[in-house]
Amino acid sequence: MTAADDLAMRRALALAAEAASANEIPVGAVVLDADGRIVAEGRNHREATHDPTGHAEVDVLRRAAASVGSWNLEGHTLVVTLEPCIMCAGAILQARIGRVVFGAWDDKAGAAGSMYDVLRDRRLPYRAEVVGGVEADAATALLRAFFEQRR
Repeated sequence: MTAADDLAMRRALALAAEAASANEIPVGAVVLDADGRIVAEGRNHREATHDPTGHAEVDVLRRAAASVGSWNLEGHTLVVTLEPCIMCAGAILQARIGRVVFGAWDDKAGAAGSMYDVLRDRRLPYRAEVVGGVEADAATALLRAFFEQRR
């Protein structure tokens, strides 16, 4: 964990709160370059866009690729408030993200160590370093409050 990771997670949590305010599942994400600078920000927008791929990770990967002018984000870090799902893990590997830092674990659909471990699967040609549970309490609290309101 680096100081840049901490700052990035705080920003991702703020983006997750913005998502919740927009009636989206509260997940936020940022991509850092090799120097720890934020190159892109994203959040869930599936409800607003009616796009099943409207997850924070896909959003931020698209923005990061546009920002750096390449789909290849090798040397970059993705910081996200919730453990990526299988779809997002695939997108992360396709973008060649080398490191993923996430907050809350997703025991029902996580693909970075809880349900599946796609990001570190040795059978795949590319893998990412994974750091999980960063600010997990804060990320979990946002998710819990969001879903309690909807029940």
